[in-house]
Amino acid sequence: MKSERVTTTLGSLLSLSNGKTSPERSNNLPYPVYGGNGIIGFSNEANSNPGTIIIGRVGSYCGSVHFSDSSCWVTDNAIRAKAMNGNDPRFLFYMLQTLHLNNYRAGSGQPLLNQTILSQISATIPAPSEQRRIAYILSTLDDKIELNRQMNETLESTARAIFKSWFMNFDPVKAKMEGRIPACMDTETAALFSSAFQDSPLGKIPAGWEVGTLGDLSHQPQYGYTASAKDEIVGPKFLRITDINKQAWVDWSSVPYCEITDKEIDKYRLYKGDVLIARMADPGHGVVIEENQEAVFASYLIRFRPILDQYARFLQYWLRSNSYWELVKGREIGTTRASLNAKTLSGFPLVIPPLEIVEIFSSQISNLRDRIVANTSETESLATLRDTLLPKLLSGEIRVDDAVEILEETDGEKS
Repeated sequence: MKSERVTTTLGSLLSLSNGKTSPERSNNLPYPVYGGNGIIGFSNEANSNPGTIIIGRVGSYCGSVHFSDSSCWVTDNAIRAKAMNGNDPRFLFYMLQTLHLNNYRAGSGQPLLNQTILSQISATIPAPSEQRRIAYILSTLDDKIELNRQMNETLESTARAIFKSWFMNFDPVKAKMEGRIPACMDTETAALFSSAFQDSPLGKIPAGWEVGTLGDLSHQPQYGYTASAKDEIVGPKFLRITDINKQAWVDWSSVPYCEITDKEIDKYRLYKGDVLIARMADPGHGVVIEENQEAVFASYLIRFRPILDQYARFLQYWLRSNSYWELVKGREIGTTRASLNAKTLSGFPLVIPPLEIVEIFSSQISNLRDRIVANTSETESLATLRDTLLPKLLSGEIRVDDAVEILEETDGEKS
């Protein structure tokens, strides 16, 4: 049985005002600064209280919705919305996501939402007490998603630190040269590192190590498949640059699909351990395929398949190293449109450690990355559950008590 709902307008639920020009921003300041696309930096100043809803006002982010638990600054690319008359701000944030605000935009050239347009949009809501219960359920799922994201960032930072220590700073070699035991390393692993350096085209490197190229470690590189991305399931997943350049793992739930013949899918099918590097648009960004997915890769990506599987993890973190990005940026100097090609990437030089060390590194990193993949998979499931519950809770199709039982079952399955 549906609980009682009333239909009203956003103007009776929310106090609306435009944001203001962004103050000076930095990453080490206390207050988040929101534009239409979310947090764009941090400031020493705030113009909005905790519980503010941020609505994108202009451009491609017109109608986007964000929420700030803390005091924040909202820029003039967005509208500040504050709950009125006892309504729950978190509930209203979720409700706004179901209204497709971008459909109400004005302007033939530059899309625009203003306070007048927003205030006249109708909405159906339950009583504030039920609003709070609905908001609690949905925010519980969002909190779990955020916790997974934070855990993944910590795991990723740990993996990068190990790579930098072993293969960029050569800390184990330096420790042995100074008569110290390499930190955070067992005796067997430490024994594999030399206790001296040798000259090389890339400067001083550990004795016994080699200088080679990406091409030396890979099979013949391959350009991706040309197709249009589709939201509907018309074929395999279609991995693009935009799916790999935002975070250090692939969120397969947001990857679209493409049409492709059986013959072509065999040619472009992705396999676990494949290294993909963007050649245009955002050149240099790379990813290693860590899951078996029915997927192909787009034409702006180049595949480098390691000759030895053990080098996939090594290359995964080499692609995130400063030395790699110096090579990428060096190719961009003096060009009007930054791009890379397979020949150039194949020739990128790198220090190649002995296979025994790479195998141990791969094992350690795989343990971390497996947890990242598991967290990402759980996040996909949580997001799907949240997006399924959201409209049904708001409409009253699902009772709050039933949703609580669903959450408890989800927690039980995880444990």
